[in-house]
Amino acid sequence: MRRLPTLTTNPRLLGARIARYLRSWWYMIHLGAVALVMSFTPSTWNRANRLSTSRYIYASTWKVLPWFTVLTALIGLVVIRIVLVTARSYGLSQFALEMVVRVLVLELIPLSAAMFAALRSSMAFDAAALGLARAGMPTQVASEEAVRQLRRDLVPQVLANAFSVLSLAMTSGTIVLLLAYLNVYGLSPWGVPDYTRTVGRIFDPIVSIGFALKTVLFGLAVALVPTAAILELQRYPRRLASNVQPGALRLLFVLLVIEAGSLAIKYI
Repeated sequence: MRRLPTLTTNPRLLGARIARYLRSWWYMIHLGAVALVMSFTPSTWNRANRLSTSRYIYASTWKVLPWFTVLTALIGLVVIRIVLVTARSYGLSQFALEMVVRVLVLELIPLSAAMFAALRSSMAFDAAALGLARAGMPTQVASEEAVRQLRRDLVPQVLANAFSVLSLAMTSGTIVLLLAYLNVYGLSPWGVPDYTRTVGRIFDPIVSIGFALKTVLFGLAVALVPTAAILELQRYPRRLASNVQPGALRLLFVLLVIEAGSLAIKYI
């Protein structure tokens, strides 16, 4: 029986795979640059693109904002109670509020909003592309149709997903800040000065700019990484038959890199 060449027996396969991997990352970066340039081009914003952008924003933000906020508030309430009870048991109640704001509002909520937006909207087009293939179209025809749809909707998707992540993170963060106040001070208005002083010390100008920049980068990654992966279906049509969402692992890696970079800049 003839043995197939492997990476260990044929170094050329390893070199070709590394080259294809690097080319794939470069394609993603190039696509992001093209999308950003197109978004600032006045000719892009014709009536059809404006309507498409509004539909994407409605589907990715407004339709899911209420129940995502409720779900985040419930989980945030549980985490707040755990942090407060633990801090009181160790005599560290004065640090409980700051810990809640730094962990929940600054780190966990933007990351969860980005992952939720990825599952809700950015990967939805891949389901449509797979549906084209399963509807009986030849693989090449389905891939070309998917490419045409993505090129038409590229800029609206990028802006809508960036807006979605930013809106979900900001709204949920505001609700969690309110719940944190109620759990620490109750309904008394006398805790407002101390509360605003603590939160204001955390959200200094540098942290606020970093929070907004990280959230926008999350939104761009959510929009661009799966889109670039699906556009590569034109080069590798066999990926249509895969059960793994194109770009899913790469998107998770990019989100973790952005989060790790943010933590390193703030705390190292």
